[in-house]
Amino acid sequence: MEALLNSSKLLQHWPTIVLGVLLALSIKYLRQRRRVIKKELEGEEDIAVNFPQSTADDDLQPALEEKPHVLFVPGQSLNPNGARRFYEVMRGRRSVRAFNPHKQPSQEVIEDCIRAAGTAPSGAHTEPWTFCVIVDSEIKQSVRQIVEQEEYINYSQRMHAQWVTDLRPLQTTSTKPYLSDAPYLILIFKQTHGLTADGRKKLHYYKEISTSIAAGMLLCALQAAGLCSLVTTPLNCGPALRRLLDRPANEKLLILLAVGYAAEDCKVPDLERKSLEDIMVKY
Repeated sequence: MEALLNSSKLLQHWPTIVLGVLLALSIKYLRQRRRVIKKELEGEEDIAVNFPQSTADDDLQPALEEKPHVLFVPGQSLNPNGARRFYEVMRGRRSVRAFNPHKQPSQEVIEDCIRAAGTAPSGAHTEPWTFCVIVDSEIKQSVRQIVEQEEYINYSQRMHAQWVTDLRPLQTTSTKPYLSDAPYLILIFKQTHGLTADGRKKLHYYKEISTSIAAGMLLCALQAAGLCSLVTTPLNCGPALRRLLDRPANEKLLILLAVGYAAEDCKVPDLERKSLEDIMVKY
């Protein structure tokens, strides 16, 4: 037996075998890590790397029309004390999960709020956003079914136990009645790219940041109009909702908003916001 073991080629080459196994595992880990990082970036920070090089520099044309700049004209303000007045409006904003299904804001108000959101800044003025407004009750019910099906899996399997525990004081569950009760659902999509007037592909820079700024401005406009809203980011629901609304492949769901008036018996968590000293640093 000892002679057999000593003569085994496997035992003679065990250092090489172990080294090979470790190398294979390292390569597998690096590939997985690369995929995670690429997914996190979502084409934002690495856009220079992925910029198409098929066109010569002399043939490049800007997506925007090149026109002379015009003199800046200041817009309207809430002055006097505009900042304080705006803060007083916004401090009353709460995330509402119980809506009055029988009281519907006018379509014109919703449109004006989205117009305000559309004034947000964006990388290279690409305006990489689409706001899908759902009023139809059947479509809202379909949205609810898609979200609740995925949220049940999220809460029971995908989400870390700590995440579920942290949500407990907010009393959120996989059941989302507000998706069918709210008079409006606004699905905000970021556009990975666009098209110029002559059909050329138009790159969108900082699309997620730009669309998120527009979403924040929409929340402010809704609050100023006296409406209630709820920001949701339904995990793993984007592709199904995009197909439901027949949106193009270059649009990815970023935020789903429920919008309307609060139910008479609506309750919200008793929360406190951070003080100015906790969120601002002066230099």
